[in-house]
Amino acid sequence: MRRTCLAFSGLVAGLCFSAGIACADPVGQWTTEKGYAKIRIENCGNALWGAVAWEQTTGIDNKNPDPSKKGRPTLGMPVLLDMKPVQPNKWAGHIYNSEDGQTYSSNISVSPNSPDVLQVRGCVLGFLCGGEDWIRVKDDPAQPGGASVPGGAVVPSHPAAPAANQPRPNSTSTMSAQKPGAVAVPPRPVDIATASVEDFCATVTLNGAPAPIH
Repeated sequence: MRRTCLAFSGLVAGLCFSAGIACADPVGQWTTEKGYAKIRIENCGNALWGAVAWEQTTGIDNKNPDPSKKGRPTLGMPVLLDMKPVQPNKWAGHIYNSEDGQTYSSNISVSPNSPDVLQVRGCVLGFLCGGEDWIRVKDDPAQPGGASVPGGAVVPSHPAAPAANQPRPNSTSTMSAQKPGAVAVPPRPVDIATASVEDFCATVTLNGAPAPIH
């Protein structure tokens, strides 16, 4: 994957601009400056986390110093890590760069000129600072027979009815329905673009990059 480095809580009420101006809100999907990737940002336990929800070219995290994470796909990879509010419209934490396998100090803020521009900044040892401006991904217009979801997929407006002689699913889980001694089927990987906030947070906080070293 091309460089995705640069990447609410109950406190959100205190993170607004002056009266009469809407609160800054980084939650959502953002396209990186050169359009190589889309990053989904969510609030996970009073901190913002961002992960790759879409990429132009399939990539592998080959330079990660953590052996358990080295070689993982960059799609779904956390890049904005544990960003916490430090002042109105500013969250600070770390950002992971798969190009060099390093984690850097970083901060994000919504542009004061547009709620659809996210300013992503990062620094090495407090200097050599740089960054990008990401653009908010707008929902695609609903298509006939379905509604758009993050990532551009279309889902039916109403669930399809089961076929005439098709058995209806029950509430019994696959695990509990298995015979004694049967091998459990591993769960499918979480789709970062369409996962619930709960599943998104569970995935990214578990699979975050190594501890910051810069």
